[in-house]
Amino acid sequence: MKRTLYEIGSILAGALLLAVGFNMLLIPHQLLAGGMSGVAMLVGYFTNWNIGVMYLLFNIPVIVWGLVAIGKRFIFLSLISVGATTWFMQLVPTTPIANEPILAAVFGGVIIGIGAGLSLRAGGSTGGFDIVGSIVTRNRDFPLGSFIFILNGLVILALGYYKENWDLALYSMLSIYVSSKLVDAIHIRHVKVTAFIVTKEKDLLVEHLLKNRGVTIMKAEGAYSRQEKDVLMVVTTRYELAELKESIRVLDPNAFVNIVETVGVLGQFRRH
Repeated sequence: MKRTLYEIGSILAGALLLAVGFNMLLIPHQLLAGGMSGVAMLVGYFTNWNIGVMYLLFNIPVIVWGLVAIGKRFIFLSLISVGATTWFMQLVPTTPIANEPILAAVFGGVIIGIGAGLSLRAGGSTGGFDIVGSIVTRNRDFPLGSFIFILNGLVILALGYYKENWDLALYSMLSIYVSSKLVDAIHIRHVKVTAFIVTKEKDLLVEHLLKNRGVTIMKAEGAYSRQEKDVLMVVTTRYELAELKESIRVLDPNAFVNIVETVGVLGQFRRH
């Protein structure tokens, strides 16, 4: 219960930071964030529609897709994040706290990156491309970073072209770059990670882990204790990492876990 409250509290704090970054730094200067929020901002700048509401509406189809394809705690927490961000955006005034666009881009990226990082660490996301990323990287080694970079690039190019102001596009690129670096610093950089789990509860953990991912079992011996133990190797995505750690904590609190970033995966990544 305490863990759940902590996760929800982290996501609400992240949503508030997102709303502040959007309403008080990026939107007053007509800059863009990355992902679905950037799409909502772009449409809002040309239509004067409520950007917060559009952010919610644009995320609904992706969340529904996630419920069908994933159907897990990740989607529930992401839904809380998207809903809370929309609500906070109605409360936080759209008032610039930085007069210079470059300052708004840098500090907006910092605040948004911290907010998004808090959501990821809690086991959720800010919706949009993160949910798409969780789906497409579950069963294959997909170049998600390049894909998201292309999508964000198209949105930024549209802003510069239709506004006839390429400074806005460049400042937006700066903001997205800064926010991505903050997310990497708070959470993890690579999309995929490998967890090595040293445990005495092999059967219990394997039964649970095989419901959603492949597991490799290796035999090991403690150098000091001389006791035989099992090492479970699991490759997962950064979007599912918080859930994996929580499962290990519940099923074997004494397990030793080493999590390393995975640059790429060849062969069969996920067994159904």
